[in-house]
Amino acid sequence: MYPNHSDDGAARPGLRRMDFFMTDILQDQDQEQDTPETNGFAALGLAPELLAAVADLGFTQPTPVQQQAIGLAMAQEATAGSTAFNDLMVSSQTGSGKTAAFLLPVLNTLIAQKAAEAEAEQQARADAIARGEDATKRPRRNPLSPRHFKAATPGALVLCPTRELAQQVAHDAIDLVKHCRGLRIANVVGGMPYQMQIARLQNADLVVATPGRLLDLQRSMQIKLDKVQFLVVDEADRMLDLGFADDLAEVHQLTANRHQTMMFSATLAPRIQQLATRVMRQPQRLQIDSPQDRHVNIEQRLFWADNAQHKRQLLDHWLRDTSIEQAIVFASTKIECDGLAEDLQQAGFAAVSLHGDLPQGLRNRRLMALRSGQVQFLVATDVAARGIDVPSISHVFNYGLPMKSEDYTHRIGRTGRAGRDGLAVTFAEFRDRRKIGDIEQYSRQPIQAHTIPGLEPKTRFEQRPPRSGFGGKPGRPGERRQGTGNGYGKHSGFGAKSFERREGGFGGAPREGGFGGARREGSFGGRDTGGHHRDFGGARSRGGR
Repeated sequence: MYPNHSDDGAARPGLRRMDFFMTDILQDQDQEQDTPETNGFAALGLAPELLAAVADLGFTQPTPVQQQAIGLAMAQEATAGSTAFNDLMVSSQTGSGKTAAFLLPVLNTLIAQKAAEAEAEQQARADAIARGEDATKRPRRNPLSPRHFKAATPGALVLCPTRELAQQVAHDAIDLVKHCRGLRIANVVGGMPYQMQIARLQNADLVVATPGRLLDLQRSMQIKLDKVQFLVVDEADRMLDLGFADDLAEVHQLTANRHQTMMFSATLAPRIQQLATRVMRQPQRLQIDSPQDRHVNIEQRLFWADNAQHKRQLLDHWLRDTSIEQAIVFASTKIECDGLAEDLQQAGFAAVSLHGDLPQGLRNRRLMALRSGQVQFLVATDVAARGIDVPSISHVFNYGLPMKSEDYTHRIGRTGRAGRDGLAVTFAEFRDRRKIGDIEQYSRQPIQAHTIPGLEPKTRFEQRPPRSGFGGKPGRPGERRQGTGNGYGKHSGFGAKSFERREGGFGGAPREGGFGGARREGSFGGRDTGGHHRDFGGARSRGGR
């Protein structure tokens, strides 16, 4: 009970005047918050339709990357009868709002162009009426009919390295244009039916695509890229990692008449700068933050494990934590991903797997189930390290370590989104200590090791090899250090013993307390989510098991 009220809830007479005074203050504060001056996006000069959409999404203040990039991207100057825009190279941390940083300025310019076209069309109609001509609108035509088909000619193009990221960007763009009339967004990714994508491409103003499917449609004359004014390359570093350099060069040639090119990447590595010199004109560089900057709202923990069985017990302990809303469990391989997801399903958890070998339709349904809350645990490979934006993901578990150190930063960036706090838990065996050292060296942040009472590692873990920035002399790649062996425990290489299946592993007989086999007390038995959850939208893919 509040101190200013009696037990029955009635306000005390002597405090009514103070209550009214406080009410007036709160009303004045609310009015101040509603004024346009307090909205940081309004100060950027965005169209009213975009400001309304941003407000509907619950955002009032731009992030640092949005504050700096939007103004530069919208700046233009008239040169020789044309309009020139700034080319941008932007590096910012995952989860910092890069998507809105390039979508808002592009959509703002498209909205202005649409308004100018509508005004010109209205003026032409008025002139026709003044001349006594028929100015009625032309009848609508079916775009799927061969007689009426016209290849799509978008004004803006966003390229993404993965299908999940392209779908997330297209989803964000659709949310931003819901108050705009006549502005269409199309999503073009592989693994989807051609006819459905061709139908969605009709009259599209902005296309979000992966390079492979986009070039397929261009070669079959379903889309023309000569009218593209704005080209955005999202996650350019990942684009080069996946071997899209030749595709980017082809898109560069097909969109040679564009006005602006923007490139967003986690790092401004030399290879990214070399790509920029080939496809951009005197780009302006923005280094907002880097992967080395600490994720202030994401707590990182490391747990050492003696072997695969011990690591599974550690994961078992964590997954029974009732504070988990939703979580992503990252695996190293597709086979490990499918096997772990099946074990979680048999244990009664709402879990599904996600990796590159699954059909695109099934991947879409599983992501939709994650966003709608039907799935609590998504077991995924690094295909989910980028492009998944679900604010309710409270935990990320690195059950298998990433192949590249920079992917660790993108993995843990799936949690702690939309201003929430997140927790990233990494499990590592003794043989993984060099990978942990590489991750710490890349992020320039030590990951604090923790233990769970009763599940402490029995192996004596030696101090990890010193890395630059953490004391000691930096070592060369592949260099042996005295007293540390070859970095893989007592085995001398990748001999026959390295491939022996351990008892309780993914291929051997399960031990008591493991994931496989019958459920036992204390192993995933703390709660039941209502039966064994299978796949959402199809049969289970066993990944070659």
